Amino acid sequence: MKEEKIIRNTTIKVRLYPTPEQAALFEKTFGCCRYLWNQMLADEEKFYVETDVHFLPTPAKYKKAAPFLKEVDSGALATVHQNLRKAFQHFFKNPQAYRHPVYKKKKEGRDAYTVYCQYYPSGKGSNISLTKVGIRLPKAGEVKAKLYRKPLHWWKLKTATVSRTPTGKYFCSLMFACPVKAPKPILPTIENTLGLNYSLSHFYVDSEGQKADPPHWRKASADKLARIQRRLSRMQKGSKNYQEQLNKLQRLHEHIANQRKDFAHKESRRLADAWDAVCVKDTDLAAMSRSIQLGNVLDAGYGLFRLFLQYKLAWQGKAYIVVEKYFPSAKTCHHCGTVYDDLPVDARQWTCPSCGTVLDRARNGAENLRDQGLAEFYHIQGVA
Repeated sequence: MKEEKIIRNTTIKVRLYPTPEQAALFEKTFGCCRYLWNQMLADEEKFYVETDVHFLPTPAKYKKAAPFLKEVDSGALATVHQNLRKAFQHFFKNPQAYRHPVYKKKKEGRDAYTVYCQYYPSGKGSNISLTKVGIRLPKAGEVKAKLYRKPLHWWKLKTATVSRTPTGKYFCSLMFACPVKAPKPILPTIENTLGLNYSLSHFYVDSEGQKADPPHWRKASADKLARIQRRLSRMQKGSKNYQEQLNKLQRLHEHIANQRKDFAHKESRRLADAWDAVCVKDTDLAAMSRSIQLGNVLDAGYGLFRLFLQYKLAWQGKAYIVVEKYFPSAKTCHHCGTVYDDLPVDARQWTCPSCGTVLDRARNGAENLRDQGLAEFYHIQGVA
């Protein structure tokens, strides 16, 4: 029997070391992509007001009035058009989940552009390729890069995304289509299923009573951040000293972000390898961050951790089960099922009024998420 194959997208991110001319081209491309996005969005909105019809012009329309667009790769501009078109499609299809496309600002957001790999006929190569010393990109030519991982020869390159961090580092994310063996779906059991309950102080508490307790990276660097920001506030804006101090601040923030991402990758990998299924709650972290004043909800990176955990479980054929956010996991007694509606918000432990069991709020919530998630999974799969 032939093994079933599926196509999986895998990304390799490499550090670029461009020459000053190549860096200038990258910066110009970032600016042209942002300019084109804003122009197309403005024209689309104007056309809709006048005709009540949605129409998105192509990049070729703007090259006559803005000749500087001809100096950058046309593939990057074509990608901007595709991304804006997809953004409108998602918004019209589900306005509750996707917002209306917004204008891009120079000092906000991410400096990046994407180019699709085009393969020439008769096997004459493509517009993007890996070389001995780096990556060959359209318009930029061969850019020196540090490849920490090489793709396998049967992987097919799909896109290349060039980006720049606030500290001035250039990266290229290469996305490959990789044919892999389809994972066999694993039917979870209560013994091999873990429930995760978000915790502001512990990151999460699981149904086994274990706590993650990652280092508080931002808190650990709070004194250094305050010192740098204090010195920055006393400097003349735009001066050389101001720029050097600003770079120090950006490097420190980037370091904290890398620490957070590294922990999310390692912890999600550990759980994905150890358990057959993981149940989490569909917690709105953004809304929680606006209502909680005693801690920084978004600084922990729990949302990023959930994304990493989801795809790592899927790659192994394991279940990532999301329980709806209004399920009263913390107020429900895991032993008898009684819902205690009068449970105080700050109560870390509580006694069930029906069976008298003393419950730890976080672990009890995680156990309820595990049981509810398994019940919903069995119901959807039609398994008794």
